[in-house]
Amino acid sequence: MLKISSTRISVGKLYHSSPPLVWELITDTAQWPRWGPTVKRVQSPERRIRKGSRGKVLTALGIWLPFVIDEYEHACFWSWKVAAIKATGHRIQTTETGNCCLWFEVPIIAAPYTLICQMALGRIENLLCE
Repeated sequence: MLKISSTRISVGKLYHSSPPLVWELITDTAQWPRWGPTVKRVQSPERRIRKGSRGKVLTALGIWLPFVIDEYEHACFWSWKVAAIKATGHRIQTTETGNCCLWFEVPIIAAPYTLICQMALGRIENLLCE
């Protein structure tokens, strides 16, 4: 699924899983390397993120970059800045059947990154099936 606005582009996937289960997976910093293709390791004093959470991620390029969670609405949305640059937003929408859609939102200028986001959506689906 794809959505485009004047400032953001979003890719999403429907999961036959409960929204709380998906939310727990995407907000657990210990799980990020399992589903995030560009995240190899995470260092953070908090395992579960909240607004203002900080830490560092080891990128696929072998570079440690600082991050901060700059927006957070529990069980609905979070976004972050990586190396002080606005990065990906993560949005959950509950469906009428109790399942959910997960959307990754990126700045329109970073549209090619949606290919990485689609990989992450597939990895998340695999983790939810374990």
